[in-house]
Amino acid sequence: MFKQTALTSLDSYKLGHADQYPDLMEKVYSNFTPRSDKHLNIPREYKDGTIVWAGSGAFIAELDSIWNDTFFTEPWEDVEAEASIYLPFCGPNGFNMQRLFELHSLGYLPLEIKALPEGSSVPIGVPVLTITNTKPEFYWLPNFLETWLSSELWKMSTSATISRVYRRILEKFSKITGGNKDFIAWQGHDFSIRGMSGIADAAKSGTGHLLFFTGTDNIPAVKLINDVYRGQETFVGGSVPATEHSVMCAGGMESELDTFRRLIQKYPSGVLSIVSDTWDFWKVISVMAKELKPEIEARIADSFGLSKVVFRPDSGDPVKILCGYKVFDLDNAAEKVLDYELEEDGYEVVKTEGRYWTIKYVYDYDGCAGNYEFIKEISEAEAKGAVEVLWDTFGGTFTMEGYKTVSQKVGLIYGDSITPRRCERILEELSAKGFASDNVVFGIGSYTFQYQTRDTLGFAMKATYVEIAGEGKAIFKDPKTDDGVKKSAKGLLAVGKNWDSGKYELFANVTKGEEINGCLEPIFYNGVMTPVESFSDIRNRALSSI
Repeated sequence: MFKQTALTSLDSYKLGHADQYPDLMEKVYSNFTPRSDKHLNIPREYKDGTIVWAGSGAFIAELDSIWNDTFFTEPWEDVEAEASIYLPFCGPNGFNMQRLFELHSLGYLPLEIKALPEGSSVPIGVPVLTITNTKPEFYWLPNFLETWLSSELWKMSTSATISRVYRRILEKFSKITGGNKDFIAWQGHDFSIRGMSGIADAAKSGTGHLLFFTGTDNIPAVKLINDVYRGQETFVGGSVPATEHSVMCAGGMESELDTFRRLIQKYPSGVLSIVSDTWDFWKVISVMAKELKPEIEARIADSFGLSKVVFRPDSGDPVKILCGYKVFDLDNAAEKVLDYELEEDGYEVVKTEGRYWTIKYVYDYDGCAGNYEFIKEISEAEAKGAVEVLWDTFGGTFTMEGYKTVSQKVGLIYGDSITPRRCERILEELSAKGFASDNVVFGIGSYTFQYQTRDTLGFAMKATYVEIAGEGKAIFKDPKTDDGVKKSAKGLLAVGKNWDSGKYELFANVTKGEEINGCLEPIFYNGVMTPVESFSDIRNRALSSI
């Protein structure tokens, strides 16, 4: 079984650096900074040049725990035995074991680590964390930890930044359509855990998500929050009973209606989510839902006032499944409409003789649609989309802005291949059809959270200041072959707040006094952790940046 230890949480790249620095080296001062959002794949209007900083408390707790448990409290003989296996990884000129012996004898990590408050909105290019040694003989230690620090810290912030985008999209369309604002915290639901790179990865990502939403299936994230951020002091997140395909298949295709009925009876109150595309989603949503209507409408409200059956499609084009197509009713057209006019108006389906056909436009030599061809016959339910079909069966209410909200006895959640762009497009198309934003819940999965890397926000740790033989020296990198993204800051760094905008900004090459008085706050000093803020406080700070 793999067990993470202090001395194996690094790459071999780090083993030779201690001996490669100049003689009489005494201090290395490094920072961790998001350098670019050019790889952040979100709709342009939501890209504001900032990230959501999160994860430093969890990282420090893990750092402290693993170094104490697998290094400082272990007998030196055991530490030396492990080190002799892994640290000569680069050959006989590998790591100097005497350095480890001196650190083990010291009994703690002689480091000062500072960070901005978690949940903060931080502009690209502004450091979120700095690290330096507190004893000159351990100058090698800050960047020795870079591998661990970098790999552990980027994910939570990246997932939090993307979750903020979802929250902003939902807030925008709630305002436009009058959708229930209190429901927004549940409209982004974390479905990602099974597609992440392990449980620890899922926990970090899911914690970032929970800064902006309360809907989650990610139990490891809730545990991380409870363990590190005193999550018990607030409501962190929750979910509802939900079926999977094995449940539906076990009941049999011929008995699908009975399976729905049995599940609704088993959960007579609260919210029940039923996967509905095991065989024919359109039959479920348009035929079975009508047959189940008496049982659904007779459901009892739970202590939260909820009594909803949620239908979950899980395959196909999420936009079309939920919103349907733009249909041209040829049977009831007042006059002949030219083919190019159909194309310009975005029609995708033609209704003729009571039947619905998807169409393909055929273009003439001028690039105009000369005519169209029928491609595939679809059902009326598919043409309308799931939201409209439920409205036709169960009715609902109108918001103050005049948009439709389907009866609270039924709902829809879609969790397959959702992205911020698809989320926005779904809400755009629903609003164009007269439906409010609160008619759907989005299951945000690994298609969003796992399709990210450290480069999504350009996170990197770089040294900008050293001391050699008592003399301070500002250092920096500025590759001429780069586009400027990899240019580092220089010298000691201070982060302040702009008086006018209230945004954080970087001041480089400052004095020691200016560095001490900046907004970066100590979170670890000589083996002692600063108490971590509560999740409630961090979440409130994050939500203030929506």
